[in-house]
Amino acid sequence: MEGFAMQIELTGDQALVLSDWLNRVMHKEDFSHVVDDRAVWSALLRISGNLETGLPQIFDSAYSDQLEAARKRLIAELGEFGQSTP
Repeated sequence: MEGFAMQIELTGDQALVLSDWLNRVMHKEDFSHVVDDRAVWSALLRISGNLETGLPQIFDSAYSDQLEAARKRLIAELGEFGQSTP
């Protein structure tokens, strides 16, 4: 599929939370076991790099507060989706 490109749109909150998550898990050994196709790393690295270079909040002194606020807004939008049942 050479010459084909795909664009994915994320909200600012989604981008911020995804960037943080990828940064935390991508280089852990157990994550590399989940990624069972080495070629997938190409896409993961591209996504991670684009998020890191496109999010000025990463360098903001209030990053942690902004990240937490984004998480709360996204979780509120999800409602009960993804909650485990007791």
